[in-house]
Amino acid sequence: MIVIKLGGSLAESGQLLASLDTIDKNYQDKLVVIVPGGGGFAEQVRLSQQIWQLDDRTAHAMAILAMQQMALLFHGLKKQFVLARSVKEISMGLASSNVIIWSPDVDELNQAGIAASWDITSDSLAAWLANTLSAEALVLVKSAAIDIQDTQRTWEALAKQGIVDNAFDYFAAQAALPIKIINAGEFNGRSS
Repeated sequence: MIVIKLGGSLAESGQLLASLDTIDKNYQDKLVVIVPGGGGFAEQVRLSQQIWQLDDRTAHAMAILAMQQMALLFHGLKKQFVLARSVKEISMGLASSNVIIWSPDVDELNQAGIAASWDITSDSLAAWLANTLSAEALVLVKSAAIDIQDTQRTWEALAKQGIVDNAFDYFAAQAALPIKIINAGEFNGRSS
């Protein structure tokens, strides 16, 4: 099983449908769990927190809803993919489909001890999920330009560049699996 995180910004960059198509066409022989970024929905949560001075726990729950909205968008574009809200549903869904879209449940994340912080975004949640599912690899598909030098930097250095979130180093270390960061254009152009 491979966990593939599709950055929410792919919707704005025009790469989202192509990325879903790539998974559909090039990963038929693999079990895949897609983790959606929050995209513009998460940006609205950040703005609302600034305007209304919401506490981090409330903003965290709203950001998880943003990921759920993106999961619904993904599913609307690829009806053949299965939507799952929990680790248990992912395991059950893999019996009927080789591609699952994770629509994370805030209660499950709270029970797992995931902190309510903007330091933890869908990047870290993808690493947490990959570890929880004992996935063989994690792929982060980004709209940002990624060059070979970026992939050789530490997670902390990539966090400072805004490529991954500030907590990713911790979650990546917990996962102890191969992690690849790739630009969407390269991801969609490859032949797997």
